[in-house]
Amino acid sequence: MADDHTRLPQRDDQWRERLDPEAYAVLRQEATERPYSSALNQEWRPGTYVCAGCEAPLFRAASKFDAGCGWPSFSEALPGAFETKTDYRLPYPRVEYHCARCGGHHGHVFDDGPDPTGARYCNNGVALRFVPDGDDAG
Repeated sequence: MADDHTRLPQRDDQWRERLDPEAYAVLRQEATERPYSSALNQEWRPGTYVCAGCEAPLFRAASKFDAGCGWPSFSEALPGAFETKTDYRLPYPRVEYHCARCGGHHGHVFDDGPDPTGARYCNNGVALRFVPDGDDAG
């Protein structure tokens, strides 16, 4: 993945070149990875989760919790990290969220999370990269 955050891909072929196939399917085509397939489910160190597409900071590790759903889950996003839209692909509507910087699909937010927010950001692990505290990368 390129490190130049100021020049995001503009065309689909550029995104395909930048991302591995599974990350491309999730971030650019709104696919969903298999539950329990992400190594990030087991990540509990202090740090920041950033967008795998553009490196934008999305979540602090302190907001991560084990929702038992098979995907990394967070109770709170960083301010301005996401834009949302209603997803009607199932018989009931869901709130889908995308990276505010690159538009990459990350997952859905539900209202069954822990206090104090009550939110559960159910995120595809392949759409994230973890940056431990003290790591200057990202």
